[in-house]
Amino acid sequence: MRLTSDRSRRNFWLKHLHRWHWISAAACLVGMLLFAATGITLNHAGGIEGAPIVTVTDARLPAPLLSRLAAEPPPDDRSPLPAFLADWLATALAVSAEGRAAEWSADEIYLSLPRPGGDGWMTIDRDDGTVRLEVTDRGWISWLNDLHKGRNAGPAWSAFIDVFAVACLVFCVTGLFLLQLHAGGRPATWPLVGLGLVAPLLLALLFVH
Repeated sequence: MRLTSDRSRRNFWLKHLHRWHWISAAACLVGMLLFAATGITLNHAGGIEGAPIVTVTDARLPAPLLSRLAAEPPPDDRSPLPAFLADWLATALAVSAEGRAAEWSADEIYLSLPRPGGDGWMTIDRDDGTVRLEVTDRGWISWLNDLHKGRNAGPAWSAFIDVFAVACLVFCVTGLFLLQLHAGGRPATWPLVGLGLVAPLLLALLFVH
């Protein structure tokens, strides 16, 4: 009776651990491939990334908008752009400025436009309405590397990384319990797990300073 009970308990845990292991594996498979590949490109970023491409665009605010901008109450040193100005930039220059803090001075507005795989900035002359936009593109490898780091990728990508990390934890933890359940018939299980722990630990202690 005790043997039957133990076997039933083992079968129960095997069933549920296998289920959550493959579900988490399916959920994070593409993400794990992406993060593993970009781990290599990040480790060799200096030798892989190409020369950045810089694009400069000049424009001018329409006179009615310039007048509205002059009539705006004096903003703080770092304040978002007025909605009418953000809307015009989105239409005329495809610049997403809504909610971004700009640096205001007496004669100029400066807006930083960081993004994955590049950078950018824009200035608006408050006297004559001259707009200068400069965008730097460092290529798709840099773009993927920045996604790996979550650099300037926005809240939606940040939320994805959190969900992906949870799926990876479920995958690893269920895998660990499955190793424990199958270890009796596989003598190399725990030595290999130990190697996976000791190898990076020794490398960090001996060679990372």
